[in-house]
This record gives sequence, C-alpha cells and structure tokens, in this order.
Amino acid sequence: MKVQTLAKLLVFSAVLTLAAVGCKKKPGFVTPLPPGMTKGSNPQDSDRAGAISSEPKPGEAGYTGAPISDPNLRKDWPRDREFFKNDTVHFDYDSAVVRAGEKSKVSAVAAHLKANAQDALEVEGHADERGTEEYNRALGERRALALREELIKLGVEASRVDTTTLGKDRPVDTGHDEAAHRKNRRGEFVLEMHPK
Repeated sequence: MKVQTLAKLLVFSAVLTLAAVGCKKKPGFVTPLPPGMTKGSNPQDSDRAGAISSEPKPGEAGYTGAPISDPNLRKDWPRDREFFKNDTVHFDYDSAVVRAGEKSKVSAVAAHLKANAQDALEVEGHADERGTEEYNRALGERRALALREELIKLGVEASRVDTTTLGKDRPVDTGHDEAAHRKNRRGEFVLEMHPK
C-alpha cells in the first residue's frame, strides 16, 4: 500500500515539475502595433492605407511626386543623424517606457515633423552591453516602437516613422560602468530628408 501511495506521489510530482518547467514567462512589456496593423502587415499593401493617409495628393499643395508612406522610396533619402542629436531619449534599465522627463524631446521631434511634411524619420533603438545580443535587439526594438507610438500620439503620421533596432551594437560610450550604460540605453532620431 505504501509503495502504491509513493508511486502516485512521484507521478504527481513529475507532472507538476513538467508543468512548471514547460510554462514560459510572459514578457513584462510588449509594445502593441499601431491601430490597423497586424504583425507582418504592410500598410502600403492595403486599400485602407490610402483612406487613412493625410499625404498630399497630385495637384494638392505639398505634393512631392513620391508617396512618403513608402519606406522603400525613402531608403536612399539623405539622412541627418545630427539634427535631432540633442533630442536623444534615454531609458531606464531593462525598460522601454518613455520617462516623463524625456517626453519634451519627443514633442520637439513631433513639432518639426508636423511643420515639415516632406520629411520622415527613422527611430533607432539601442541597449547597453548587458544581456544577450538577441535580448538587446528585442529591447532596442521595443524602445524604438515606444518612441514611434509617442510620436503618433502627438499627431505624426504613422507612415512617416520607420523603426530599427541596433541592440548593443553601437554604443556611444564604450565604458563598462553604470555611467556608460546610462548613455547607451537610448532611442535616437534620424531625420530622413526628402531629396529636393
């Protein structure tokens, strides 16, 4: 009788162990995609994108001849990495939340984009050296997407903002202390200028 009870207890313990080991931890913060977007979707591929776009049409003031919403057309546009250098947003450790003290920088970038409808923007997400390459790329992506969402909330057309992640590949400070890490946990804005 004791052997049978012990066997049941061992089987029950094994089932609990497998359940606990097999469960994945959910990420603490996931940046949702903008409304109307699904993972892998491209707004230029849908008829809906034309309906929601506020870009000037042929014959309207501000029409430049090329739809700004097509990032493939912007890939060869001149880039200015210095224009928004003072507006670099810094993040807390392991966080993609835009701090209240950094939102004025995002507002300044949004104001420029709204005043210059011909320009677009690339948001780069960066991380410090701690963590794996894969983890830091994902964190950089979440940071870039969080900044993009802030810009959209401030009235910037979503199709004018590209995002990219560089993880820990491009540190601004190569030190290994907290002061260096603080500088490297950032989101940078790169101005994409329409060729005149």
